Amino acid sequence: MKLKEMCADERPREKMLLRGVKSLSNAELLAVLIGSGVGGKNAVDLAQELLVAAGGRLTRLSSMPMDELSAKKGIGSVRVMSIMAAMELGRRCFEEAAVADDRPLTSPESVARLMLPQMKSLDHEELWIIMLNRSARFIGMERLTSGSEAQTVTDTRGLMRKVIEKQAAAVIMVHNHPGGSPAPSEADIRETKRVKNALKPLDIPLLDHVILGLNSFYSFSEDREFVQ
Repeated sequence: MKLKEMCADERPREKMLLRGVKSLSNAELLAVLIGSGVGGKNAVDLAQELLVAAGGRLTRLSSMPMDELSAKKGIGSVRVMSIMAAMELGRRCFEEAAVADDRPLTSPESVARLMLPQMKSLDHEELWIIMLNRSARFIGMERLTSGSEAQTVTDTRGLMRKVIEKQAAAVIMVHNHPGGSPAPSEADIRETKRVKNALKPLDIPLLDHVILGLNSFYSFSEDREFVQ
């Protein structure tokens, strides 16, 4: 069915005008970005196919490679760029909100509150760094790695470059465990120590490494060996 054949209040753009943007489903919001259909499929159909490919998760969609998305029939590189631009705007909006909050990130709980919306629905591991000023206030964050469900490997050179660019005074690592349990693996322990040692020549402390599970988190800063 073509969009123009739908009832007016079922078409994404018309529905947005009538009921507001919050009334749209994820597929309808994507359809607004896609614009029009192709090959007998309307924009909502194409959007639903993208969501299915992403396991129904916007976080997964945002991390899918552009060439993988543009290979979907009826999508193409121009539409993918519109979708990726919207996703990046959302990420930057999230980051601005964190800066505007202006509360020091002084506890694992505050880090978990900040990052859970970004990471709780991922089906693969991602490693982020949060950069802080001397007052422990948020000045930026960067995704360093996006890997398999099993593990991520930190690019320490990339980490140090980003930290220097932001003139960070301290760093917190955050990554997720899609399997649910936040308990650190041996690889997690090794990576934490490696990053901590990599930052030492810059005289920048790694304050914590928070691992997010489904409904809980683990903090390395609460581990006596890490603190030492």
